[in-house]
Amino acid sequence: MDNSYLDVPVVLIIFKRPATTKAVLDQIARVRPRQLFIVGDGPHPDSPEEAQRVEEARALLQRVDWNCDLKTNFSEKNLGLKRRIVSGLNWVFEQVDHLIVLEDDCVPDPSFFSYCRELLEKYDNEPRIMSIGGVNYQFGRNQTPYSYYFSIFNHVSGWASWRRAWASFDPKMSLWPYVRDQGMLDSYFSRRRDVRYWAKRMQAAYDEKIDAWDYCWTFACWANSGLTALPAVNLINNIGSGLDASYSHGRRNPRLHIPAQEMSFPLSHPPTIMRHARADQFSQERYFQEHRLAPLKRELKKLLGRYWMRFC
Repeated sequence: MDNSYLDVPVVLIIFKRPATTKAVLDQIARVRPRQLFIVGDGPHPDSPEEAQRVEEARALLQRVDWNCDLKTNFSEKNLGLKRRIVSGLNWVFEQVDHLIVLEDDCVPDPSFFSYCRELLEKYDNEPRIMSIGGVNYQFGRNQTPYSYYFSIFNHVSGWASWRRAWASFDPKMSLWPYVRDQGMLDSYFSRRRDVRYWAKRMQAAYDEKIDAWDYCWTFACWANSGLTALPAVNLINNIGSGLDASYSHGRRNPRLHIPAQEMSFPLSHPPTIMRHARADQFSQERYFQEHRLAPLKRELKKLLGRYWMRFC
């Protein structure tokens, strides 16, 4: 390791997973940010086992052995996913005007930090760019000749942004009824089923039927015609599926578990700021929404399995 330090503030959001937290913290240690913010939720009441895991995750901060400004914001009670992340990021943005965010299950390739640092500087005063993402869910398709492309999808498995963009974040999604009633999602999606897909989820987030901050953040970007820069290669390995995950409980999601790759430098920047519509359509079909033939394929697989057991 050289003697350089990352000059971009890094936020690590943790909870009760010491093993995954260590994996992410080990990667952060490789770039040694000068400023490191740790945001942690508290355990649920009457759960000594969870409280122990929370303490084990927090104790890992003793591994921060480089010279940095380390600040923590720990809740003693459980706030839940949305309240904890939103209040934590608000706290950080009161102190810095740009940052890199990692949750405790998002293991970055070290090049992710340099990629974010360069784009944070390049698009600092460009209001059309509201976020920088670290994941690529194109699975080798829709390749761009540049180091990244622009998308309406602001994936939050490792990301970066500015205070100017976060100022548009509204956890209440106050503008959603207007956007919904005016049919404004039609400007993003040409197919009715895609509009229905997002309208259903935005409505659930608005009604607080789901404990989701990321839909609120996506909506804030859409309501402000904001775009996200997504890398041409996947820079984040999401290791979060499992019994302790906030989502995907007890199962491994193959859409998330994509190995992290190294970004090549110097970066090749797109000559225009325009949405990569083909890549977004692919993400909609293959990441957000299963293919319409997927249920039929599952049933066919079950039938073939029964046939094999009966006759073979």
